[in-house]
Amino acid sequence: MKALLPLLAALPLSSFLLPAVAPAPKYAVADIPAALREGAHAVLRADDEVVTVKSAGRLVYAVHRVVTVLDAAGDDQGRHSVSYDALHALNYLRGAVYDADGRLLHQLRAAEIHDQGVGDAGGNFMTDVRVRYADLRQPQTPYTVEFDYELTVDNALFYPDFQPQDEEGLAVQSATFKVTTPAALPLRYQERQLPKGAAVARSTAAGQEVYQWELTNLPAVEEEEAAPPLAYTTPAVVLAPGAFEVQGYKGTAATWQGLGQWSYELNAGRDVLPPATVAKVQALVKDAPDARTKARRVYEMLQGSTRYISVQLGLGGWQTFPASSVASNGYGDCKALSNYTTALLAAAGVPAYVALVGAGSDRPDLRADFPSSQFNHAIVCVPLAQAGKPDTLWLECTSQTAPFGYMGSFTGNRHALLVTPKGGQLVATPRYGATENRLQRRLDLFIDDKGGATATARTLRTGQEQDLYAQLMHELGPTDQKKYITDHLKLPTFTLTKCNLAAAPATGAPGIVETLGLALPGFAAPSGKRVFIAPNLLSRLPALPAQAGERQTPVWLSDACLHADTVRLHLPAGFRPENLPAPVQLSTAYGIYSSQYAALPDGGVQYIRRLEMKRGQFPATAYAGYLEFRRKISAADKAQVVLLKTES
Repeated sequence: MKALLPLLAALPLSSFLLPAVAPAPKYAVADIPAALREGAHAVLRADDEVVTVKSAGRLVYAVHRVVTVLDAAGDDQGRHSVSYDALHALNYLRGAVYDADGRLLHQLRAAEIHDQGVGDAGGNFMTDVRVRYADLRQPQTPYTVEFDYELTVDNALFYPDFQPQDEEGLAVQSATFKVTTPAALPLRYQERQLPKGAAVARSTAAGQEVYQWELTNLPAVEEEEAAPPLAYTTPAVVLAPGAFEVQGYKGTAATWQGLGQWSYELNAGRDVLPPATVAKVQALVKDAPDARTKARRVYEMLQGSTRYISVQLGLGGWQTFPASSVASNGYGDCKALSNYTTALLAAAGVPAYVALVGAGSDRPDLRADFPSSQFNHAIVCVPLAQAGKPDTLWLECTSQTAPFGYMGSFTGNRHALLVTPKGGQLVATPRYGATENRLQRRLDLFIDDKGGATATARTLRTGQEQDLYAQLMHELGPTDQKKYITDHLKLPTFTLTKCNLAAAPATGAPGIVETLGLALPGFAAPSGKRVFIAPNLLSRLPALPAQAGERQTPVWLSDACLHADTVRLHLPAGFRPENLPAPVQLSTAYGIYSSQYAALPDGGVQYIRRLEMKRGQFPATAYAGYLEFRRKISAADKAQVVLLKTES
């Protein structure tokens, strides 16, 4: 034995270690129920979210998330990002990836986590927001990713929400939500679309209240045509504070009045203008005949002397720059520019208020029955009176080109929180219906005797129908405008020979006039002695796909509009209309449609089409009727005029 000691001493230490034991497999794809794989691109195996409220000003939010990516369409689930800033400290971000059998492939290393400032990519940002980002996507599916992270939040105005099924094609195997809060800070929550048996379980221990929810085995959902956003169709729990505190500023979100009061007091005293600015405003409006004219002049001054930047610096997300700062520097974010505008209007003798709003063309209205901070933008409300009647004016202060008093699809058709000395008041922004949202087009189609055609089209768009085209006109040059319009014209073969966008004369809702010239080779190719022409070149409304299975969601028609088209066919010598389509008249709860054709004294043909779409929300059973309405419109829009070549 002693003789062996020198030999044993010479051997490396590793010779005595047992072979490394691989971690036991977990999250094997085979363990996913077949019903959850059906129609899914990814399956959320576990989503365990824990909120621990420490005080009125602090909470901790921890997340454990495991997702199996089934195919390439679910690949985005293989990466994860977490944002943080001065009020949100990211304590850790961890990750791992597993193969189809649940064997560990890779543990995320610190060096593989990317950290980037939100403003690093350029743009008008003044922000301390940063993002940590990890990418564990694999070249082959299926695979499973696991992420863990924790945030300490010193902005208790916002509590995390729980909606694990937030994407189409994502099934949920297991998701839990646990909230612990001091009994002195009772939780405000709203349960939405929860399945039976998933309501909250509550308990109390050591002065703490505990709320828990659990969701299991939710099949993947497919977004249906004309459906509400997923936020209105999949299970969710939304939280909000009662009493809260942000960097020493205390408030309550239990009522709209209280939330508005906090915002008002947070920004009180920041509306003082330099004396020179006050004098400039007073000189500007001294001969104005009424408050609306004063407001218009102030708004034009604002647009000509300021620009927008985004400010997200700690409390700066809610507390405005002083008006004097905007006056000196010529820039500000939505809050600062709105606050500055109310100060300018006050100097002009026109009372106005800042209003908080959830902005976005596709953003649904706020949930009025659950007071909470549902806002991402600030605008200005100017209460006026014309002939003794209310005539409220609304101003978008971040745009140098927005028409005076126009909100459009970005902030119109929804509610906003008016911030007044007496607190918050929920009010409606302007409603834009079919009267305002119009498209009026006159198209002349000239057919030649060789089978080709040319066309000229003049289109007036107003209200929300002009929003996109106003953006094109102000932000793109003529070449890029032409390219965009060319790319979006749904014609088989054509050349755009003329393209022009111009502001329409001011007559109510703002408008854009689009003038186009088109060359259409082969458009009217003869078939023997006849030519078949579909006069509706630019306004065809496609049919919708048939519903696969039973409709699950309500029918939401979010925009009202009126489209009116007049098309004239100018025929070459030797041709006459042989057959004109029968007129069509449709009247439903979803809209009204008509089309008619007439032979003209000069030998041509006139086609008139009118479509009014209505805004509304309907039960799921209404989809069959809406589908049929769209099918009939599509068929009518494809109708053809038959031209006959006469004997020479």
